[in-house]
Amino acid sequence: METARTVKDVSPHEFVKAYSAHLKRSGKVELPHWTDIVKTGTFKELAPYDPDWYYIRAASMARKIYLRQGIGVGGFRKIYGGSKRNGSRPPHFCKSSGGIARHILQQLHKMNIVDINPKGGRIITSNGRRDLDQVAGRIAVAP
Repeated sequence: METARTVKDVSPHEFVKAYSAHLKRSGKVELPHWTDIVKTGTFKELAPYDPDWYYIRAASMARKIYLRQGIGVGGFRKIYGGSKRNGSRPPHFCKSSGGIARHILQQLHKMNIVDINPKGGRIITSNGRRDLDQVAGRIAVAP
């Protein structure tokens, strides 16, 4: 008998792709009006090329909260940060945008996928855990 698949059992890339498609299909995520013009960090030169980048980031953040409870906006700024290229000067690490992370966490909270942790950060709800595991189970079944 095969055991139920969880988010930990499937490839992160495949899961994020499937869950972002699930979020887009559900229609519960309200895209902010600035998604087509905003940069994801001060260290970036351009806005993302992919028009669905917001759903992909939301799926990735939901997965991160599932795996590690209690992560907040500051933690996500570090995770999605990157190297700022300073031309002829040496590059340095730079945090990503906090507004995007905050907005996505608010959307996930509205959809009852994450909840606010009294100790700080966010935790996944039982509904959110079930939702993510269902998507993971569908990936595991697909060839």
